[in-house]
Amino acid sequence: MSEEVPVTYAKYIIHAKMFVDGVVEKHDIIGAIFGQLDGLLPSNMDLQELQRIGKIDRINVKVMHKEGKTHAQILIPCNMTKLEVAVLAAALETIDRVGPSRAETSIIKIEDTRKVKREMIIKRAAEILKMWDDIVSSDNADILKKVEEEAKKHKLIYVGPEKLPAGSGVKTSDEIIIVEGRADVLNLLKHGYDNAIAVEGTKIPKTIIDLSKRKIATAFVDGDRSGLLILKELLQVADIDYIARAPRGREVQELSLKEIRKALARRIPVNNLKISLDIAVENLEELIEKKRETTETHHGK
Repeated sequence: MSEEVPVTYAKYIIHAKMFVDGVVEKHDIIGAIFGQLDGLLPSNMDLQELQRIGKIDRINVKVMHKEGKTHAQILIPCNMTKLEVAVLAAALETIDRVGPSRAETSIIKIEDTRKVKREMIIKRAAEILKMWDDIVSSDNADILKKVEEEAKKHKLIYVGPEKLPAGSGVKTSDEIIIVEGRADVLNLLKHGYDNAIAVEGTKIPKTIIDLSKRKIATAFVDGDRSGLLILKELLQVADIDYIARAPRGREVQELSLKEIRKALARRIPVNNLKISLDIAVENLEELIEKKRETTETHHGK
């Protein structure tokens, strides 16, 4: 559909083309349409009257000149019956002159804009269904989901003298997941991981250092420079066993369950990496990515 024609107005759009054996302009073609159809159409289909009462919108004409000839595209938005549109389309094809020049006019198609609207409705309805849970508020339908989420919130505890946000599983599990902040812990809790604990800052708390010595520790950081800086400090002061990262540019707090599972499944054993204490952040990222690719290639074989 032409962008010049508002879909909200016309029921039909007549698409026509015209060849003129001479150089004419847009206003010449529009004048020929009104002039040659005057008196040719039934009395209730006078073009000027149809425009006045809104049954025909503005006639759109695009012209192109080549080698002394004119090629034109004509769009006529109509809000009439199918019979009236068919009569008008047939009448357009009788236009054989524009000014002194010979012309040939033919109908390309008649577009039913309601079909386009229906397609738009179907597409939008499918999008709405996909995000139904986000836009529909129900007091009853989501009770089980809300109870589950509320129960997970109660699993949030605070550990050590620094009062670090953590899941209750940090106390009982043999493994811990070290993340950057409270929002990361909450997201992991939401998706069933109750053994996460947050650093809550760039300085690594003593509680995390002590826990990392007693438990298998995975550092799960954001996929940005900030995450790498925290990871670098963790590797220097804590006993980290594995490294996991969110996808590049993403944060742990915004990951879905599938993305969390994938990131943790791709974690890298620290003892397989040769990391110096003064390694640059950029080099650390490159080292992690290379090791990950090597590991995945090996498993793929």
